[in-house]
Amino acid sequence: MQVHSGIARRFGFTAPSTATLGALAAWVAVVIYAASNSIVTLLVGIGEANPISGGVNAITYTNLYLLGSLISLLPMALLYRRDLTRANLRRLTPHQWRLLGISAVLSSVLTPGLFFYALEHTTVTNIVLVGRIEPPLFLLATWFFLRERLNPWAMLAGLTALTGAIVVIGTGSNAGMLTLGKGEVATVAATLSFIASTIVTRVGLRDVPIGIFAVFRTGLGASLYFVLVAGFFGLDSFEGVFEPIVWQWVWVYAILIIVLGQIAWNYGLKHARAGDVALATSFSPLAAILIAMALLGEDPGPGLIPGAAIILLAIAIGHFGRHASDQAENQPKDHMAILRPQWESAGWMQSHVAVRPFAPQALYAPPPGERRPSAEGRAGPLSARPPGHHRALNRHRLHGRC
Repeated sequence: MQVHSGIARRFGFTAPSTATLGALAAWVAVVIYAASNSIVTLLVGIGEANPISGGVNAITYTNLYLLGSLISLLPMALLYRRDLTRANLRRLTPHQWRLLGISAVLSSVLTPGLFFYALEHTTVTNIVLVGRIEPPLFLLATWFFLRERLNPWAMLAGLTALTGAIVVIGTGSNAGMLTLGKGEVATVAATLSFIASTIVTRVGLRDVPIGIFAVFRTGLGASLYFVLVAGFFGLDSFEGVFEPIVWQWVWVYAILIIVLGQIAWNYGLKHARAGDVALATSFSPLAAILIAMALLGEDPGPGLIPGAAIILLAIAIGHFGRHASDQAENQPKDHMAILRPQWESAGWMQSHVAVRPFAPQALYAPPPGERRPSAEGRAGPLSARPPGHHRALNRHRLHGRC
């Protein structure tokens, strides 16, 4: 940052702050992830236009995912080499290793497999729109399983965005869009799998260094994906995996989507303000639809403009709700200073698991098992104060002595 400041002074402009660079990284990650489905579909189309001997398409979803995951292991291992130490590995408990395995199956085997199946049977636009069920379902899941407070503004924003998605699908130019086909059902199942993976991560993997989490989940997920696909569908599913055309294009998927996407997202989570990250993720569905229109020529139909307007209204509701919540939290309730927990501050998650959330509410929950800091100058929690303390405090306030 000192180098950037020196260059900025030399050329007469102000260097961007770390928070600004973090927000920019979050937006870059959102655009990359929004483009991921379209890019994968585009690559598969390239394979269909250039078949190998026997008329077989070598650039399949299975080949892209398997090779992309394996190729990304080396850059991720170099990036997170400080986390991949024997000391950190020894600190993991057997329970955490089991949860890592469950998370790998859910997030790196089941979820991508279902999304790839959905891409084979429906459009990218439909996948994005049906995926709008995730924010309200995620809020309900954290309320039910983790006993977290249900944010009414976030729920209202999620339901409004879902209404906008229903408008786009229901008024689509294709009559088949009115029914839920195999692709839409697979998208719902993939969304549920992702929510389950996020819940598992938040419950038991917050103390796992992100390097171990990312590398282990990717490596184990790719291995299990190969075993399960080969076992159920045979090795023919990976036919042409060593063909030159596959290796010519798989780097686009591995480097752009997996590696650069994770680097940008993790940098954004570490340095950007939570509100900036939440605002960036809110535009993900609209960005994905626009990218699918540009790269694949998809036509959402006449419902795009009214549906997009409703989704923009949902973004505004969510932004207003976060602003109102921040003001309520920063307003003292008794003339006494309120200390904000460190995990609610921007740039916390330095050595903790950072999961790409569809729902911005995942950024605000405190990690389990950590004690909340008490305010300065206070003897301890309210329950530990002597009898009559509250009455004495109120008496002082009435006489203006507080």
